[in-house]
Amino acid sequence: MLVQGFNVIWGWISLGLLVFALAAFVNAAVHRDEAYRAADKQNKGFWLIILGITVAVDLFLGVWGFLPILGLVATIVYFVDVRPALKHVSGRGPRRRGSSSDGPYGPYNGGR
Repeated sequence: MLVQGFNVIWGWISLGLLVFALAAFVNAAVHRDEAYRAADKQNKGFWLIILGITVAVDLFLGVWGFLPILGLVATIVYFVDVRPALKHVSGRGPRRRGSSSDGPYGPYNGGR
């Protein structure tokens, strides 16, 4: 009974990793190749191959083995480093207005 519960939890983790990798693959496919070059990241083909292999490994192997861990690392790198850079050069990133001392209702000068 305990092993069956563990297998159910492991199945949900495997599904979560697959969805995470699939979301990264779709996001990588949406951006244009020029955005990768403008962000000074690896080209689009590189990320599509790496993330495609990750999706295939997660689909067929689940979370068992060393390859799914490498795929998870690649997916995290894409989401943490590449995706924000692509959003920034595409003009879809967060836009900052004003200075760093601005509060929600205007500038904050510390009582000066």
